[in-house]
Order: sequence, then structure tokens, then C-alpha cells
Amino acid sequence: MDFLFILISIIIGYCLGSVSFSIIVSKLAYKGDVREHGSGNAGATNMARVYGWKGALIVLLADFSKCVLAMFLAEIIANTQNLYLGNICKAVAGGACLVGHAFPLFFKFKGGKGISVGAGLALICDWRVLLIILGVFLIVFFISKIVSLSSVCAAIALLSCGLIFYFTGVFDGAITLPEMILCVSAPVLVIWLHRQNISRLIKGQEKKLTFKK
Repeated sequence: MDFLFILISIIIGYCLGSVSFSIIVSKLAYKGDVREHGSGNAGATNMARVYGWKGALIVLLADFSKCVLAMFLAEIIANTQNLYLGNICKAVAGGACLVGHAFPLFFKFKGGKGISVGAGLALICDWRVLLIILGVFLIVFFISKIVSLSSVCAAIALLSCGLIFYFTGVFDGAITLPEMILCVSAPVLVIWLHRQNISRLIKGQEKKLTFKK
């Protein structure tokens, strides 16, 4: 029975994650496909480069919300059995949503790099984790103006928070074991999705963010 709830959570997370709002918004509002411009990535950063900050903000909030919704639904459904299963299913749904966002079923498996979704799962794990990774992102971006560098640093911060919160018991056990595993595994995928950006960063070829006017 537990496996059934976990499977349902995977389906919920992956299907919601596969709803790529950058592609939907670019096609409906701008009559184009964001993947055919800029970096070719289906994410909020490329939306900002190609279509401007308004479209990017809509995409960021929508992608953030789909992860929150996926984790919330999975937890509510599984909590009908027991609270710990709800915690497991919540974490599973968050991970599946990130995978769906990166490899969307509905858009030929070509999606985004998971930063907005990562922020959503950080919030559901613990709001203080979200504040920390958001702070890291903004500080690095203010200094460098490079989104990929800021994103990788935020991913490392998420991984660090998961480990520190869980193993030190800070904030009275705010992070459970399933959430800790999610906070460690999600950044690994995000960093892997940024592997080309990291290569360009090492070579000093990564571009700073400029908005389309």
C-alpha cells in the first residue's frame, strides 16, 4: 500500500513538473518558443533574456508554485495513511517535479535547469532554507551578475542546509530524513544540469544577464 502512495506521488510530481510554463507563456503571450532563442533553455533566465522581466517573473512564480503544489498534494494524500509516509511522499513528489521540469514529458524532454523548482521544494522543506538559498543567490548575483554562478552557489547552499539542519538538529529537527535526502539529491541534479555553464565559467566565457528591452 505504501508503494502505491509513493508511485502516485511520483506521477503527481513528474506530471506537474512537466508543465513547462516558459514554453507555454512564450507561445501564448509572445507567439514564439523560448527554446529557439537565447541559450535555448526553457527556464525563467532565458525568458528574461529573450522576452523581458515580466514574462520571466510569471514563469518563475508558476514553476515555483507547481513544485509547492506537487509536494503539498502528495503529502495530503499520503497523510491519510500516516504522517511519516506523508513526509516520504512529499519529498518524492518534489524530486519528481524537478525531474519533470528538467525533462518534461509534454515538451520532448527539453526543459529548464530547476532553480525555481528548487526554491519551491526548499520552502516546503523549511522556510528558513529558502531564505538562506535566496540570500546566497542574490548576494552572488549582485556581485557577479551571472545567473548560472548564482544558481550553482544556491544549489550548494541547499545541499549544505539539508545536511546541517538534519545532522545538527538545529531548529529542533526542522528537516526530516526524507527532506534531507531531497535537499542533497536535488542540488546534485541542478549542478549537473548546469555543467555546460560551469565549463564556460571556468573558461571565463559565461555571459552576464541582460534583459530584453
